[in-house]
Amino acid sequence: MTRVFKTHTFARWMKSVELTDELLSLAVVEMENGLIDADLGGGVVKKRIALSGRGKSGSSRTLLATNKNDRWFFIFGFEKNERENINAKELRFLKGFSSGLLKISDIALLELLKSKELVEVRYEKE
Repeated sequence: MTRVFKTHTFARWMKSVELTDELLSLAVVEMENGLIDADLGGGVVKKRIALSGRGKSGSSRTLLATNKNDRWFFIFGFEKNERENINAKELRFLKGFSSGLLKISDIALLELLKSKELVEVRYEKE
């Protein structure tokens, strides 16, 4: 069963750019079908998500930690007009962060959900 999460920080950012859980779910469906924009290694992938009225070229960029199977964690987002990409230092940090997220037990995952450090996205596979 696929589970989709977002970090507390990512959730705050997505509100500022009017990104919805529905769009996150659709992005995961696309990625499950092989439509990943970039595999950055270490369990980190990049996915562009079109924002209302902007199309993908003016879209948001999201970075996820994933095992490409049943767990997808939205961990970082930015708009293309804010920055072109992340730098090497940020990527190293995100790879380490992703590694930790992907190794956590179901019990630890439950604790992160209870503390609201992670929020589960209602996932609907089409």
